Amino acid sequence: MKLNSLLTAAVLASAGLAGVAQAETLRWAAQNDILTLDPHSQNHATTNAILMHSYEGLTRYNEKFEVEPALATKWTYISPTQVRFELRKGVKFADGSPFTADDVLFSFGRIKQPQGTMGIYVAGIADIKKVDDHTVDFMLSGPTPLLLRNIIDFRIMSKAWSEKNKTTNVQDYKAKEDNYASRNVNGTGSYKITGWTPDQRITMAQNKDWWDKAKNNVTEVIYTPIKSDPTRVAALLSGDVDMLTDLPTQDVARLRQDPKLKIVDGHEVRTIFIALDQFSPELKYSDVKGKNPFKDKRVREALSIAIDREAIKRNTMRGLSIPAGIMVAPGVNGHSAEIDVPAKVDVERAKKLLAEAGYPNGFEFQLNCPNNRYVNDEEICQNLVGFWARIGVKTKLVAESMATFIQKVQNFDTSAYLLGWGVATFDAQYTLQSLIRTRTTGADGNFNFGRVSDPKLDALVDAMKTETDVAKRNAQIRDALVLTRDEVLNIPLHHQLRPWAMKKGVNTTHRADDRPEARFTSVNPGGN
Repeated sequence: MKLNSLLTAAVLASAGLAGVAQAETLRWAAQNDILTLDPHSQNHATTNAILMHSYEGLTRYNEKFEVEPALATKWTYISPTQVRFELRKGVKFADGSPFTADDVLFSFGRIKQPQGTMGIYVAGIADIKKVDDHTVDFMLSGPTPLLLRNIIDFRIMSKAWSEKNKTTNVQDYKAKEDNYASRNVNGTGSYKITGWTPDQRITMAQNKDWWDKAKNNVTEVIYTPIKSDPTRVAALLSGDVDMLTDLPTQDVARLRQDPKLKIVDGHEVRTIFIALDQFSPELKYSDVKGKNPFKDKRVREALSIAIDREAIKRNTMRGLSIPAGIMVAPGVNGHSAEIDVPAKVDVERAKKLLAEAGYPNGFEFQLNCPNNRYVNDEEICQNLVGFWARIGVKTKLVAESMATFIQKVQNFDTSAYLLGWGVATFDAQYTLQSLIRTRTTGADGNFNFGRVSDPKLDALVDAMKTETDVAKRNAQIRDALVLTRDEVLNIPLHHQLRPWAMKKGVNTTHRADDRPEARFTSVNPGGN
């Protein structure tokens, strides 16, 4: 994408932004780059965090994660399975074209295309029908308790722009495909993405024609992915960046003592876990031939109880993790401390389980791991290699950038992998349906690349999709989380804690979904 020249703060100030303080630039850094600019391609938190500044849904979260109107001004339940959305009038895309019902229908058809991984956000929607240019009816396959939260990430694209630029199909990222939408942006949001140089920077300028009123003074955003921990911290200390949202755990205490900085603490609704290929008849990248050891629960349990999660918390995460027993973190509906009990370390029992399963001398397999996405991701995987060696399991670690790692995962080219899963809806169904339910061509299991399949789990997930009785639905969620835990369908490691560091003059709202928002941020270079 060709970089556009950005308006300077002085020019913006002279233009007289009504009700907004002097224009300022927010220089934000973290370790991970985005994967694409196509809003329907990759369900990846950093990508979503950037693109949500430009592409909007019919609903959005406020500062308290309550659902509020965005591109829709009102919704009415005509029946439990038909919801009428009245669309906001006078909204324009960045290219000046009007937003209408046709764009909603087009985006619905596009986001469902199987080469993308965003279909979970339209789960439960059977069809969308146009009533008039600014009214649409969502026809649901059943009552859908999460509808208004799901569609926050159902980002609306311009039908005319997509057709003009031959980008009506979602980018096939796993096939290393590029299209016009993966390199260019045309949204309705509070910022226009004006440039992306992969692994170097993303630039955004405030959209003066946004339908909502800007309440902040950030008119320009420069996002810089910096993989190296020391370099990232040095950039903050030298004043080259204003805010870091990926803090190296070993530097947090030191940064707290710096009088020029402040730390904003908060948890993150993200769980770090290991997924295992439980589908292939023969495990890839293993010395076991003719069968797949991960199909045996005893093997999965042995790997889990060999892991010292408290040691990872103490030595690698420096206290900034919560050892996990279940696949959702505190703050997610369905989480309970009562069931979130991590597996206890038991090396001797792990060896015994492996022997019972037919592997008294252990076996070999490969672990794929990103090295620039989650807090200490490669270091965590190195810990696992050591823990598993104690029970005779030899692990070949392949650590690489998220961009290439996730392509291998989506092509089923792994035997085991580490992933982090944030819960955009703040409800456990999102995790269970995406990661654990049997994979189909739709939203079910759309990130289940270990291809886990359990009929009891599937029945629970399918029931919670349409259950409107809160108590019954929460019981279904609890049962599904316990089943996932007890059958070791995935191996949860920990839930991330996520402090952010910034200059004293930066004020922002910590976001538990790990998506900093410029519209909730202001910059005061001279003060607090």
